[in-house]
Amino acid sequence: MFSYYAIYKPFGMLSQFTKEGEHQTLADLSEKFPIDVYPVGRLDADSEGLLLLTNDKRVNSKLLDPTTGHQRTYLVQVEGEVTEEALETLRRGMELSIDGKIFLTRPAKAEVVNELPDLPERNPPVRFRKNIPTSWIRLSLVEGKNRQVRKMTAKVGFPTLRLIRESIHEFSMSKMVSGNIETVERAAFYSKLGLR
Repeated sequence: MFSYYAIYKPFGMLSQFTKEGEHQTLADLSEKFPIDVYPVGRLDADSEGLLLLTNDKRVNSKLLDPTTGHQRTYLVQVEGEVTEEALETLRRGMELSIDGKIFLTRPAKAEVVNELPDLPERNPPVRFRKNIPTSWIRLSLVEGKNRQVRKMTAKVGFPTLRLIRESIHEFSMSKMVSGNIETVERAAFYSKLGLR
């Protein structure tokens, strides 16, 4: 019996069920997950937002295959007032060092966000510096290398302060509430991800 879930992974939580150090894990969200459920992809401990869980191995192979090009969209709070030049560089793609190797990112979608959706408070909150403004961008990628978004924004001169995965393909949380768990029917899960 396959199970499908969408969760809002809180800041500071690991995208795994196994305990590691002092971090909370997915096991802290609920005791009701079936024992064979696992996350599809991951979010770093210092990132938050949409994370999918299932025991359907077919989803994992299809969703994580870069040739299928599933778009992942992030809301990113960056330090400074982001420029059009920086956005254009993000859109074109760039060379990054990933695990000691040079990686050329694929073209991305990048835009300034003036009206944010209703987001949960982050605990602990982002540290603000009075003299340095912040801005929000929406960044959509079809790949997900380790800390890629953070490396991209840093390379264009706007370090990431807060990173929230908003959606995967057409899949988004109905409510952005930290720690929220939604059970999803198989047909809806596949449809929102464009899987057959």
